[in-house]
Amino acid sequence: MVYTVTFNPSLDYIVRMDDFKSGMVNRTVSETIYPGGKGINVSIILSNLGIENTALGFVAGFTGDEIVRSVAQTGCNAKFIKVEEGFSRINVKIKSSEESEINGKGPVITSSDVEKLFDMLSDIKDGDTLVMAGSIPSTLPDSMYMDVLERLKNKDLRIVVDATGKLLKNVLPYKPFLIKPNNHEMEEIFETKIESEEELISYGKKLQQMGARNVLISRAGDGSILISEDGDVIIEGVAKGKVLNSVGAGDSMVAGFIAGYTQKQDYGYALKLGTASGGATAFSDGLATREKILEVLDQIL
Repeated sequence: MVYTVTFNPSLDYIVRMDDFKSGMVNRTVSETIYPGGKGINVSIILSNLGIENTALGFVAGFTGDEIVRSVAQTGCNAKFIKVEEGFSRINVKIKSSEESEINGKGPVITSSDVEKLFDMLSDIKDGDTLVMAGSIPSTLPDSMYMDVLERLKNKDLRIVVDATGKLLKNVLPYKPFLIKPNNHEMEEIFETKIESEEELISYGKKLQQMGARNVLISRAGDGSILISEDGDVIIEGVAKGKVLNSVGAGDSMVAGFIAGYTQKQDYGYALKLGTASGGATAFSDGLATREKILEVLDQIL
């Protein structure tokens, strides 16, 4: 079973406009609402690819109720913890000549709420996969990812982490199965400017020395690099298509990689399915369907 944890889920309210003008009244051309948050995005793509999974996290208020309903509707097992204070955030994504975003804060999560999450995670079994992705609300400590893994350190799990800064660095001693920094996040981690592909690979190998088993480096329009625990360096380009959307593409890549490795135990195939999944979402108005992912995969196999 794959479990995903989203500490600060959202409803993503996506509006399209012909020509957004700041400070003016703007009219939408179209509007859609999706459940959002990096872990939730991973869960939805996994479901689309036929991988059973359970989405965990914290929700609050009427927006939280809608998150639970809409996630369950996608085929995921939705097991969110309802907290008392505040409401789950609404993130506004404006699609016009440029993309703009307004992200909310989220509810207040207490220590007793966190204990409920730990209780849920205690059901995870050896061999399961745990995905922790995205930011955490201000009411939780920076050590939250590390605290979760400390509780689970005696279990044989595949840990996948897609996070930045301290959240990522703190988990490396727990030997995560996969981390997915992008080139800019690599520069932040090592406090340096990375000038070449060779340097990027070198710093990726340093992350392995710090504990990561597999390092997947996303490079936007330049494709991706996988430094596998087998010692291989696999470079993959980008899928070809018209980019309509950037929200969730990286999460889709993570989900595709997990699905590909689960299906074939092959890192090269996992990277290709991850690339196809990320590309398919970028070429769609929302998260990619199974049909779209397989269409893109056919191009790169």
